[in-house]
Amino acid sequence: MRNLRSFLKEEDGMGTVEVVLIIVVLIALVALFKDAIKSVVDTILKKIKTNANKI
Repeated sequence: MRNLRSFLKEEDGMGTVEVVLIIVVLIALVALFKDAIKSVVDTILKKIKTNANKI
């Protein structure tokens, strides 16, 4: 019975579960805002290209 209680109170695996949940949320956000992210990155790259040509 003591072993069961100590197993239930053990929190070693919590870090892994939290990291996995954060990764899942980030993937979901990227999937939802994929088009918006792509347009922002394209705009930034175009500005970099035009400014690089001026140098």
